[in-house]
Amino acid sequence: MAGCSHGITPTDHSFTALADLYGKCQRGHTLPQALYTSQAVFDFEMKAVFARAWLQAGHLAEVPRVGDYITAQVGKTSVVIIREAESSVRAYFNTCRHRGALICTSDKGSARRLVCPYHQWTYDLKGNLIFARNMPADFDPGRHSLIPVHCEVVAGVIFIALSDDVPDFSELRRALGPMLAPHDLENAKVAHAAVLPEYANWKLVMENGRECYHCSARHPELLSSFRDPTEDDYFEGLPQWMVDFEATCRANGLINGPAEGAWFDILRFPIKDGVDSLTLDGRLACAKPLIPGGEGNIGTLRWATEPSAFSHALRDHAFTFEAWPIDAGTTHVRAKWLVHKDALEGRDYELAHLTALWNATNDQDKWLAENNFLGVQGAGYVPGPYSQNDEKKVIDFVDWYLDTVRSYLHR
Repeated sequence: MAGCSHGITPTDHSFTALADLYGKCQRGHTLPQALYTSQAVFDFEMKAVFARAWLQAGHLAEVPRVGDYITAQVGKTSVVIIREAESSVRAYFNTCRHRGALICTSDKGSARRLVCPYHQWTYDLKGNLIFARNMPADFDPGRHSLIPVHCEVVAGVIFIALSDDVPDFSELRRALGPMLAPHDLENAKVAHAAVLPEYANWKLVMENGRECYHCSARHPELLSSFRDPTEDDYFEGLPQWMVDFEATCRANGLINGPAEGAWFDILRFPIKDGVDSLTLDGRLACAKPLIPGGEGNIGTLRWATEPSAFSHALRDHAFTFEAWPIDAGTTHVRAKWLVHKDALEGRDYELAHLTALWNATNDQDKWLAENNFLGVQGAGYVPGPYSQNDEKKVIDFVDWYLDTVRSYLHR
């Protein structure tokens, strides 16, 4: 089945055409061409997938003080996430209720009030409109508050949802909270953040991030300390090194998992023998640990949430990856490195050492995803089979994606 024979045009928005296209998908195979390349499909996904999912959007560490904010871009939709009070973080659509201009125009900042740069309509941190110049006497500010976005926090990680049609968040909270809490990300800081534009469809970016089938050939830096999961099964027959690892984690009071839900999976797994962290040389990236005390190699806690994020938390630092779709062929990858809030650069960590492994890996993955996208757009593309073992997480991701869009089509 050639994917290029099942495209839909940008003007074809009928559910019938979409249902026909999704009906041609074969389980265990890559998707038809149009599902990677069509802007009409992308626009549909913004409603069927991204508006119906919990999106990992940042960390409490990015908004430590009242008035601190970050923004997130999902397709054409912008969201502002702001520390409204010492114990409260809120999110709003980043759109003025006057004429729709963006209110916060930078990735991050701090403000006592949210002021639209166009006509200076002004909102307090609860989203209430408190100033609108020269409006008529019967104008009701209470009808023009910022539109809220669902916002939840678990173990210092912020999630947002753009609609009410989302899974029960409590399932993730129950699973991730106890496993991530020992890393104390609520008392961390973002040592470095980077935005990497990738000129590829968001699904190709995420498929790449869900497997290590390519790691031995393309990621020498990552494999300097990361244990290649394609070499052997971590849990098949429980080899002695795995028994020892689990005992070390228990001695440190840690939960290994796995914990899985329909839209997330969480697992602590070992890094290479003889290394202390995910760095090029295997040494700790930060001398002031997130988890104080304890001994031995506790590996990395990896959690992944559909559709667009994965993260690693180690003894000394954490790394998070968020993929934000912009259009059918553009995805912005946001990478963030967290260390203890009291760690000092130059004393407790060196930025180049902290970031080198994932910077190299992200650059390599950018090339791989973009090259993949170039090939998928060609006339010779035909959906191909995944490896049932080494690309199992990719299969899970694609199955989740197909189930999600089909449930929307068949409502």
